[in-house]
Amino acid sequence: MKIRKQEPFSTIATSDAHSITIRGKDLCSELIGKLNFADFYFFLLTGEMPTPQQSFFVNATLVTIAEHGLTPTVQAARMTYDADPVALQGAVAAGILGAGSVVMGTSELCGRFLHEIITLAETDSRPLKDAALEKVTQLREARKTVPGYGHPLHTQGDPRTHRLLALAREQGVTGRYIEALCTVEQLLPQVYGRPLLANASGSIPAVLLDVGFPVGALKGIPILARTAGLLGHLHEEATRPIGFYMYNVADESITYDGPPPRSLRKDLA
Repeated sequence: MKIRKQEPFSTIATSDAHSITIRGKDLCSELIGKLNFADFYFFLLTGEMPTPQQSFFVNATLVTIAEHGLTPTVQAARMTYDADPVALQGAVAAGILGAGSVVMGTSELCGRFLHEIITLAETDSRPLKDAALEKVTQLREARKTVPGYGHPLHTQGDPRTHRLLALAREQGVTGRYIEALCTVEQLLPQVYGRPLLANASGSIPAVLLDVGFPVGALKGIPILARTAGLLGHLHEEATRPIGFYMYNVADESITYDGPPPRSLRKDLA
């Protein structure tokens, strides 16, 4: 692959002895005390100040996904902290590294899936339902799950999804992404043979994309939100540790089914 030479640049920030400039605005006189953190995050991503709807739903979705109990990422973080209480950053990193296609990363996958459905419908001038059926059927034939649907705990419906979609209606947000989200949900019993309801990782990208959040930045929402959640757990772990307790429970609950002990002398014979 030929590497083209180009001048390196960044539009995010610069600084000198007297000031810090972020996306063309002075940090001290124009941003500090004038933006909440979620709005500042949106500004960092896009270079634009969020609209009232964008501000509302970035804040709402961050709160939605920040905490869900002793998830695998939380357990990893708490046990890592107990192994090295000085390295808080290492424990946070251990939790965030679990942001994959099953935990935390599903919002991005669902957002891209909904985007593919809408693009297909618009490119071929087809009804959204037809495009959704084609994409869902492709996943079924490939024996893949549909990202953003179903939940092992919230089997009767994710309360976070109910709340976010209710807020979207209250705020007048009824775009193509929410329509696609609901259309897929209606098709799943037909294609997969059972109902699979939209979970928080489905409703989060739907409402965000309908207010103009960049699809390429969707994964950052659960990462940013869960960082706050992890810090809360680790602050508690410092005074009320349960990391080694979780280790002991796992050790006692999981049965060894490998080969029995063998005599070393017999093995050497």
